[in-house]
Amino acid sequence: MGKLRILGSGTSTGVPEVGCTCPVCVSADPRDNRLRASSLIDTGDALILIDCGPDFREQMIHLPFRQIDGVLITHEHYDHVGGLDDLRPFCRFGEVNVFAENTTAYGLRTRMPYCFLEHKYPGVPAIELNEVEVNHSFFINHTEILPLRVMHGRLPILGYRIGRMAYITDMLTMPDESFDQLHGLDLLVMNALRIESHMTHQTLEQALEAARRIGARETYFIHMSHHMGLHATVEKLLPENVHFAYDGEEITF
Repeated sequence: MGKLRILGSGTSTGVPEVGCTCPVCVSADPRDNRLRASSLIDTGDALILIDCGPDFREQMIHLPFRQIDGVLITHEHYDHVGGLDDLRPFCRFGEVNVFAENTTAYGLRTRMPYCFLEHKYPGVPAIELNEVEVNHSFFINHTEILPLRVMHGRLPILGYRIGRMAYITDMLTMPDESFDQLHGLDLLVMNALRIESHMTHQTLEQALEAARRIGARETYFIHMSHHMGLHATVEKLLPENVHFAYDGEEITF
């Protein structure tokens, strides 16, 4: 049995969005306060971080300080990688292994070259960048990870299956092969940006259709913008086994 903690359930701007006074952005409901999307998974064998955005320090500061056994990166957009430098405290346990496919790894080496020098200067995070391939499983300790293809508009990115749970973010579409690889899930965490259509992200309706097709026992939506509406209001429209995730929520699977 594993546990997943939602570190952030928001989209790239976060919620509240700077300068906005819509009902969601001024809501007193803490579930409407959404940091950038990231999750922490404890499989019992490994502690795994999925994405490491610009809110990472804030997300981790009050949690128990533990070794992170691996970081899975879905893609190179800033809201998913902007906190990698804040892994520095966790390097006290040793090198932190970061996993990404080759195009994302290239982007990280280009944007943050000081993190990946052969001879690093003092104070640089001890990050080991490992390249992974779609449909080729790898292991963090004894935990098997399967990267699968997801399309973020026209940009190919990664989703991850870990045992009987899967994590997918920033998806608009997904090939049939990836849907086939998601059968038999107890837990699906997947993006749903807003009600209205978007060129690179699923709407709520599209996310509900994808969730029905995958058929996980429980589904939690993440990567939501303030345009989704109030958590308390819109969640009432969801099927019984589908939920809006919120920051700090812990889910057992």
